[in-house]
Amino acid sequence: SSKQPTTARATNARTSTFYLPDTNHPTSAKNTAMNKEKNQTLFGGSRSWKAEDWTASDDRVRGGKSQSFLECHNSTGRFHGNLDIQTLGGAGFASQRTTGEDRSWDLSAYAGIVLDIAEADDKRYTFILKDELLPRNPDNGREQATISWEYDFKPCFGESSLEKGGLVFVPWSGLKPTYRGKEKEHADPINLKTIKRMSIMMRSFFGDQEGPFSLTLRSISAATSSPVEPGRLEQGAARSAASNTNRWTWYRQSFTVSGFEQLNLIER
Repeated sequence: SSKQPTTARATNARTSTFYLPDTNHPTSAKNTAMNKEKNQTLFGGSRSWKAEDWTASDDRVRGGKSQSFLECHNSTGRFHGNLDIQTLGGAGFASQRTTGEDRSWDLSAYAGIVLDIAEADDKRYTFILKDELLPRNPDNGREQATISWEYDFKPCFGESSLEKGGLVFVPWSGLKPTYRGKEKEHADPINLKTIKRMSIMMRSFFGDQEGPFSLTLRSISAATSSPVEPGRLEQGAARSAASNTNRWTWYRQSFTVSGFEQLNLIER
């Protein structure tokens, strides 16, 4: 039987969708294989994780004491470290970003990014894209600021934590343009043909979280379609949504600036 998911609507809400496979359904393996053929693996998965693809970008450049690492194995990449918010008076960030200033990804044929998570804590993370990099400042050698396209997500929540793995889908429409940490109004659309950098960040969210953090990823991929039709669950069509997604169990989270707001669960 299907239960209608409750829906909480909020102004300017941002959503994160993740799911766990129903391994008992006979078509699960077949459809999973078909979806993989349509996706492009960017990091991990069949390409494995490589330490040289990533480098730390922490608040130490601003006098902070936060520190991040990306521990690479063939099948997983573990983003972990410690977020310190005392040194900078409640602020702080720790992140890992892709290396190389001449790299470029054409993601224009895809609908968004899929983060395949193997294990996670209960903290909130941010996935970031940049479509422009400027030459370093000739006076101090530092990177010059450009617009960042950000998406916040919290992969674990209560009993539905992803301790056994799951996926987070990052749709292009969910990316928020920011400049120097503040939302950028009237920004030009992101240029998906020339993505220059990707980052995974742990930040304080104005003092809301701090301390050790850990997020283990199997892969980061570009996906040609959303794992669930946008709005379908919000319209209450739980039975139809379940059939159209080949009996995968879906969890849908809504986020506002203040954090986690609503968890919707389809049970069968």
